[in-house]
Amino acid sequence: MIVLLWIALAVLAVFVAGWLVVGLVFKLLWWALVGLVIGGLARAVLPGRQEIGMLETALVGIGSALLGGLIAHIVGVGALLQFLIALVVAIVIVAAVATTRPRRG
Repeated sequence: MIVLLWIALAVLAVFVAGWLVVGLVFKLLWWALVGLVIGGLARAVLPGRQEIGMLETALVGIGSALLGGLIAHIVGVGALLQFLIALVVAIVIVAAVATTRPRRG
């Protein structure tokens, strides 16, 4: 009887751990998708031509979305402010990366 109880507790623990991992994966995937949008918006907001590629823009956007989400979580603001914080961070990083690049041609 005790063995069945231990098996049931182990199955429950695996289920809870799996639920937490899947939730984290979906949250990170969501931040990555939002980050792609944020990177594109940051690049569109900046005036002139940026000398960085689309992959770098996407990576900056994803990193900015994660950083904005972390900052917003620490500060305790809502989703709209989280998006705006991530957008501002992305604009700053895209501008910094674009200005440190040598011009092509």
